[in-house]
Parts: sequence; structure tokens; C-alpha cells
Amino acid sequence: MITDEHIKTFIYQAHRYGDAKLMLCSSGNLSWRIGDKALISGTGSWVPTLSKEKVSICDIASGKPENGIKPSMESTFHLGIMRSRPDVNVVLHFQSEYATTVACMKNKPKNFNVTAELPCHTGKDIAIIPYFRPGSPELAKSVIDAMKEHDSVLLTNHGQVVCGKDFDEVFEKAMFFEMACRIIIHSRMEYDVLTPTEIEDLEVYVLGKISK
Repeated sequence: MITDEHIKTFIYQAHRYGDAKLMLCSSGNLSWRIGDKALISGTGSWVPTLSKEKVSICDIASGKPENGIKPSMESTFHLGIMRSRPDVNVVLHFQSEYATTVACMKNKPKNFNVTAELPCHTGKDIAIIPYFRPGSPELAKSVIDAMKEHDSVLLTNHGQVVCGKDFDEVFEKAMFFEMACRIIIHSRMEYDVLTPTEIEDLEVYVLGKISK
């Protein structure tokens, strides 16, 4: 059951992401799984100043809004990710300054692992998909397909999408995504990345994984 506390928490997190300059005005959208329902920022809403009147409650299976508030036009990929990824509870589509600049570059980086934070938190591989019209079925399908194997996606000439188990994890992924792109741009494309061996070393000793 969706409660007022759920909605207050969702609004607080939306404002938190906005305060971090992950999106401007009506750019970007946010969703949160609660049982078999999802809270989604509404069509035309400004996530940085989201209000209760702009929070849509949707059935994840059918995609239908249940409180009369139309969800974001990108709700198709939010709900699609949740259907295909039971481990994902939060999805954020954002357009931060440096990451969106990279999304618009002709020669995009093929490797974003400029610091340890990227493979440790954002994902050692960031999917890059071509441009599709915002809100289109083609965009939704491409994002859903990419998110089956990734937690972070760069949308050409559009923005970024990250997903995770909770609000903190998603915030961390988005912030480190933006940090990596800021480093890449400030380096004027003259940057080093971690080697596969260095990333494996992180997996064993920083993340506590056992290499097999």
C-alpha cells in the first residue's frame, strides 16, 4: 500500500537529486518500486521541485496510473527495467552537465573507468545507445535491453539512466558518472583508465570478492 510517508520520501529524494544538479527544470524523471506499484514523477513535472500533485502511482505490470496522474513519458522504460530486473527498486533518468556533454560528443569515450569509483559503484561498463526520440518506443526498448546487463546507460544527444536497489545507491552511481565525465572533459580527452588487472584487483580487495 502506498502511504503519505512513501510519497514524502519520494519527493525528498527527487529534491535531493535536483539539489545535486543532476537535472534542470523539467528534464529527467525518477521512479521507485513499492511492492507491485511504482511512484513515478509525472508528465511535465520538475523533479527538483516535485510536488505531491505531480507524483503518479502506477501498476508495474500493466503500466496504468492508479491515482489519475499521468506518469512521465519515459515511464515505459522505468517500468520495463523493474519488470526485467527484480533487484532494481529505483530508476533515475538525469541530464547532468558534463555527462550530457559527453552524450553529445561525436567521439564518445569507450571506457569511463578513470578512477576506482566507476567500476566499484557505477559499473565497469557503461552502455551507450544511439539517439531515439524522447518518449519513443524505440528509446524505451533500447534502454530496457541495455539495463539487462548494465546499471548505467548513456543516451546519445539526450542524457543518462542509472538504476539500483535504493535511493543512495542510485545517487552514488549518478554522481560518480558525472564525476568521470567531468574528468574526461577537463583532461581534453587526454586521460588514462584503469586496466582490467587493476579493476580485478579492486574486485578482490576493495569489494571483498574472491577471484575465481
